[in-house]
Amino acid sequence: MSIRHVRTTRRIGAAALLAAALTFSLAACGDEDGKGQGQGQGNASSSVPTPGKEEPTKSEDGKTPPDDSTILATFKGEKGVEMVIHGAKRDQGGFLTVTGEIKNTSGEDYTPSVRWNGLEQEVALTGSSFGAMTLTDSKEKKRYYVLRDTDNRPLTTTKYTSLIEAGETLPFFAQFPAPPNTTTEVGLTFPGFTTGTIEIS
Repeated sequence: MSIRHVRTTRRIGAAALLAAALTFSLAACGDEDGKGQGQGQGNASSSVPTPGKEEPTKSEDGKTPPDDSTILATFKGEKGVEMVIHGAKRDQGGFLTVTGEIKNTSGEDYTPSVRWNGLEQEVALTGSSFGAMTLTDSKEKKRYYVLRDTDNRPLTTTKYTSLIEAGETLPFFAQFPAPPNTTTEVGLTFPGFTTGTIEIS
């Protein structure tokens, strides 16, 4: 093989390598400019909220306030105070969550009763709560109390304001063991209010 033929072969190989390098560089630049980023654009668009779909508003304590569009029952209380129940829903974990609000319909400020906390000493250590609320299943002849966590704290609204001003409301929730699926309504009892039944959804 002549020296001239070897030099020509080397030049052709070098030209091929240079062309491949330029092609790779152009492809990389295209990605930086946003071309060829189909995967990345998909991830970015998924984090953008859907138009017209608002996140639920949360109260100052981080809990979602009850949906007041439905009223299951209204129980009259003392001094112009009412307890309105908005929901009694079963959870997948076998719980029943009651949501509602205490309305001060009077023209004067109202101080929540200490009886709302219940008589159990360990629960009373939690402070203000709805621990005294109970549900009654007359069909099964059972009474259900507000659930407690491992530290005996009631699974209900706690540490709420010590005063409900005139015209103001106090949203609340309380979680109970769920009655059997055959039970469609339960009686609700809470100190200082009339008793009655609410429908389970």
